[in-house]
Amino acid sequence: MINILKFGGTSLADAKKILFVSKIIEEKSRNNQIAVVLSAPAKITNYLEKLIKYSIKKNNFKKIILKIQNKFIKIIKKIFKKKNKIFFKKILKIIKKEIIFLEKTAKKIYNSNKCSKIIFAKIISKGEILCTNIVNNLLISKNLNTYLINPIKKIISTGNILESYADISLSTKKLKKINISSKKIILMPGFIAGNKKNQLVLLGRNGSDYSAAILSACFKANSCEIWTDVNGVLTCDPKIVSNAKILKNLTYENITELSKLGAKVLHPKSISPLKKFNIPCYIKNTFNKEYPGTKIFKKNKNKKNKNYPSVTYIDKICLFKIKINNYKQKYKIEKKLLKSIKKKYISIILFSNSINSNYINFYIEKKYLKKTKKIFQKIFKNFINKFERKIKIKKKLSIISIVQDKITKKDKLIRTIYKKLNNSNIKIISTIKNDSKNSISFIIKTKNKITAIKLIHKIIINKKKIVELFLLGIGGIGKTLLKQISQEKNILKKKNISIKICLISNSHKLLFKENGIKTKLWKKNFKKTKYNFTKKNKLILKIYKIIKKNCYINPIIIDCTSSTKISNQYIKYIKKGFNIIAANKKFNTGNIKKYKKIRKIAYKKNKQFLYETNVGGGLPIIQTIKNIIQTGDKIVYFQGILSGSLSFIFGKLDEGMLFSKAVKKAKKIGFTEPDPREDLSGLDVARKLLIIARESGYNLELKDIKIDKILPKTLNKNISVKEFLTQIKKFDKFFLKKNLLAKKNLKRIRFIGTIDKVGNCKIKLSEIDKKNPLYEIKNGENAFTFYSKYYQPIPLVIRGYGAGKQVTASGVFSDLLNSIL
Repeated sequence: MINILKFGGTSLADAKKILFVSKIIEEKSRNNQIAVVLSAPAKITNYLEKLIKYSIKKNNFKKIILKIQNKFIKIIKKIFKKKNKIFFKKILKIIKKEIIFLEKTAKKIYNSNKCSKIIFAKIISKGEILCTNIVNNLLISKNLNTYLINPIKKIISTGNILESYADISLSTKKLKKINISSKKIILMPGFIAGNKKNQLVLLGRNGSDYSAAILSACFKANSCEIWTDVNGVLTCDPKIVSNAKILKNLTYENITELSKLGAKVLHPKSISPLKKFNIPCYIKNTFNKEYPGTKIFKKNKNKKNKNYPSVTYIDKICLFKIKINNYKQKYKIEKKLLKSIKKKYISIILFSNSINSNYINFYIEKKYLKKTKKIFQKIFKNFINKFERKIKIKKKLSIISIVQDKITKKDKLIRTIYKKLNNSNIKIISTIKNDSKNSISFIIKTKNKITAIKLIHKIIINKKKIVELFLLGIGGIGKTLLKQISQEKNILKKKNISIKICLISNSHKLLFKENGIKTKLWKKNFKKTKYNFTKKNKLILKIYKIIKKNCYINPIIIDCTSSTKISNQYIKYIKKGFNIIAANKKFNTGNIKKYKKIRKIAYKKNKQFLYETNVGGGLPIIQTIKNIIQTGDKIVYFQGILSGSLSFIFGKLDEGMLFSKAVKKAKKIGFTEPDPREDLSGLDVARKLLIIARESGYNLELKDIKIDKILPKTLNKNISVKEFLTQIKKFDKFFLKKNLLAKKNLKRIRFIGTIDKVGNCKIKLSEIDKKNPLYEIKNGENAFTFYSKYYQPIPLVIRGYGAGKQVTASGVFSDLLNSIL
C-alpha cells in the first residue's frame, strides 16, 4: 500500500526546513512506498501574484522577480553549493530559465495591460514546479530513487482554469499506465493539473491539499498525511486564542463544516475524494514529527466521537436581506437567484430561508459584492412590476461558528453564549443552525469579532465553573483572601470550580496574567511587575485597557480598598460585563441616586453586586435583610453594635481596663484601623447603619445619620497616631467614672446604632441593662437585632465576630462562592 504525504509552504519556507522535510521523506520511504506532493515555499505564491498585479498596473515588476530569484538561489546555495556543486549548477540553470520566462511574460502583460487565465495559471504555478525540482534533486543527491509525476498530463481536470475539479476516474486510468517501481519515491508539484486540451490549470484554494487527496484516491492510498507547522487541527485560530487545544480526531463531516465556515485546514473539495474512498487523513507537524497530530476519518455510528468543539470564523461578510411580499413568486426568485450565483462561481457561505417568512437571507464574502449586485439587477428587471420587493445589504459582518456533533441540540450552551455575549455588549444579528446539525453560526459586527471568538472559545472549552478574579487592594483582607483561595483550591476543584486570579493590584502597581496568577508565587511576581503607577487614575485607566483588550466568561472585581476613586468606577465595571464584590463601603454610603442606579444596571445586565462584608464582616446581615423584605416582612426597629473594634474597647472597660490601654490593645491585635481615630469618630459605624437603613428601604444620605461623639473633647487632627495614643490618656478618668456609674446601675456602656420605625438613624454611647440582647456583646463581637412584623416582641438576633482580616476575608470569599453557585 502507498502513503501520500503533502508538505505545505511553511514546511518548505527555507533551506533548513527543506532539508528537514527530506529527512522525513527518507524515513517514511523505508517502511512503505510514498508519493509526495509539494507546495511552493512560503511567500513565493504571494510574490507571483504581486508580479502579475504590478505588471498590469505598470509598476516596477523587476524588484518582485529579483525577490523570487534571490529566495530560490539562497535555498539552493545552502543545500547544494558546498557538498553537491553539480546539483547546484543544474538547479541554478532551471531557476534562471524560469526567471527568464517570468521576465518575458511580465513584459507582455505590462505592454498589453492584461493577463489571461492561462498565463495567470502558468505564472502562479512556478513556485510548486521549482520547489519540486529542488526536493527531487536533493533526494537524488542522497542516492534515493525518485519518480516525477507531471500533473498536467496525469491529473485530468474540468471546469474553470483557475478553479478546476479533478476527474478521479480519468486520472486513475492515466496514472495506472505508468509503471512505477515500488522502490521509487513519487514526487508531484501540488496546486496544478491539466485539462483535456493539455493546458495547465489550477486547483484553486488549498490546491496542494487537493492534489494530495486526488493522488490518494487514484492510488487507493493507505493514508494521506498533510504536513504543516502546527501539531494538528486546533479548536480555534491560535493567533486569536493562544491556548487553543489540539483536536485528536475529526470526522469527514466535521472537517467539511469547519472548512466551509472559515477554518484554514482543508478545503471541502480536498475532503471529498478522501471521504469517497474512506482514506484516513492526518494533519501533522513537520517540526514535531513524533506528535500524532489530528486524524480525520469516517464516522463510526456505534462510537461517540468525544472531542472538543471548534470555533471558526469568516471575515468581510455581506448580508443580502430580500423582502418578497408575494409568496408565490418567492420560490421562483430564490431558485433563479441561486442558479445565477452558482454560474458566476460565487460562494454562498450561509443561506437562511424560513417557509413562514417573506425574507430570503444569504451571506457572501465582500469580494463578490459587485458581481452579486449585477445578478440582482438582471433578475429583478424581469420581476419588478409583478411584486413589491425590498433589498437590504449589511456590510462589515463576521460569521463565528461552532462545530461539534449535534451542537444545534445543545440549547443550554447556546443560551449561555447569548447571555455572555450580551453581557459583553455584543449583539448577535442572527443565529443559523446549519442543516447538518453539527454547526451553529452567529453573525455579529466585525468590530466585535476578536472579543466574541475568545469568549465563545472559553465557554465551549471550559467545562468547569470559571471565575476570572480581579483583586483590587492587597492589605490585610486582600492578602488573607488570596491565602484562603489557595488553601481551598483542592476542595473547589472537587466542586468543579476554577478561580483564575487574573489581576492583583494595590494603589500604585498591578500584576496581570490573562491565564491566571499562581497564588503561591503572587508576592514574588508582584515585586517584579512592570506596571508601576504614581497616580490612582493611571492605575484605573490601565485596568480599563486590560478589560477592553481581553474577554472573560465570569469576571469579578473584588474591591478590598477603601478608595472612593475605585468605588466610583463600579457602574462602569458592571457595564463592561463585570460582577462586583465590595468590601469597600464607600459606594453604598455615597449618593443615593448612584446607590439605586447601580442596582438597576446590575439587574438589566444580569450582573451581581455583592457587599455582605460592608456591615458585619463575615456575618450574613445583608442577605438576612433581603430575606426579610422579600418575604413580605418589614423591619420596624433596629438596634446593633456595628463595630468590632469598639465592641472590644468597651468590653475591656467592663473588666476594669483603662480606656487608653484598651484602645492601644485593640490597635495592636488589628481590631482598629491603623489610625484608631477612624474607629472612635463613629463614621465607620454610621456607614454601616446607613447601609442597613437603605437595605431596609429608607432613602437616606450619610449626613442624615446622627452621631453622638465618643470622646468628650476634640483632639488636634494634625497630630500623629503616636501622639494621639499618648494624649487619649486624659480621657481615662472620664470613661472610668462613666463605667463605674453604669455598673452601679447594673448596666454596661455600649456604642449602639439604632433605626426607628420612621427611619431616623442615631449612634451614641448608651447604658443598657441585662434585658437588652446587646448587654453581653464584647471582645470584638458584633450584634444585630431586627424587630419586624414577624420578629417581635423577641427580635431576630445575629451575633458574631465582625472585625479582623480573617473574618472579613471569609465574608468576601463567601460572596465570591455565592456569585458562582
